[in-house]
Amino acid sequence: MDFGDVAEILIIAVLLYYALVWMKTTRAWVLLKGLVVILIFLLLAYFFRMTTILWMAQNVLGFAVTALIVVLQPELRKALEELGKKNIISSVLPFDNNHRVDEGFSEKTINEITKACVEMGKVKTGALIVIEQKVSLRDYERTGIDVDGIVTSQLLINIFEHNTPLHDGAVIVQGNRVASATCYLPLSDNLGLSKELGTRHRAGVGISEVTDSLTVIVSEETGKISVAYEGKLERNLDAETLRDRMHKILNNTGEEHKNLRIWKGRSREKK
Repeated sequence: MDFGDVAEILIIAVLLYYALVWMKTTRAWVLLKGLVVILIFLLLAYFFRMTTILWMAQNVLGFAVTALIVVLQPELRKALEELGKKNIISSVLPFDNNHRVDEGFSEKTINEITKACVEMGKVKTGALIVIEQKVSLRDYERTGIDVDGIVTSQLLINIFEHNTPLHDGAVIVQGNRVASATCYLPLSDNLGLSKELGTRHRAGVGISEVTDSLTVIVSEETGKISVAYEGKLERNLDAETLRDRMHKILNNTGEEHKNLRIWKGRSREKK
C-alpha cells in the first residue's frame, strides 16, 4: 500500500464522517435509519434465497435513488450552499477559539417561556413557539424575519401582540435566543387530531412530526396552553406542567451543551 492509497482512504473517511455529521441534523438521518432497516431485510432475503424479493429490489433500485434525491433536494441544496460559504480551514480545526458554540437552554429561558405563555393565555393571545433541538430549523427560519434577541417573556408577548407586524406565524427559539419570528410551518395531516384544532395547533404538530423540536402553543380562542412533540399534542397544561415538560424534553440537550462549555473552559485554563 503506497502513500496514494493511504491518502485516498483518509479522504474517503473524512468525507464519510462529515456526511454523517450533516445528516445527523437533517431529515436525512431518519431516512438513513429507514434505509438500514431495508438493507437488513434485503440481506435476510439474500441469505434465505428469496429470489422474487431480490428481483423486485433490483428493478426498483434505480427509481429509489432518483426518488431519494428528489426527497432530499432542499437538504442537498442547503449543504452545497453552506459548503460554498464555509471557511474550510476553520471547520477542519475544531479547536478554533473563534468558533461559536450555541448555548443550551438555561433555567431562566424555560421560566421566561412559561411566564409568557401563561400571561398570553390569560388575555387569549395566540402564540406558536418552536424550540429547536438537534435537527436544524434553518429552512423554516428563512421564511420569517430575523430577531436574534435574548428570550424574555416581554419580548415574546410583544411579538405575539395583536395587530403587530410579527404576531402572525411562529417564533423559532435557538438556545437562549429568539432566532426568527413570523415563520411558516408545515401543517399536520394527522386525521386523529381534533376537528376543534385550528391552523396554529396543526402547524405545531406538523413541525414536531418532521423535526425533533418542541412546540408550545397558546390558543387564541380558549387561552389554553398545549405542547407538541414527536407528532403528539398535549393540551390544557398549567404553568407547572409546562415547565416540567420542557425540563424533561430539553434537559438532555442542555446537559450536553453544559458539558461542552465546561470542557472548553478547562482547555483554556490549561493553556
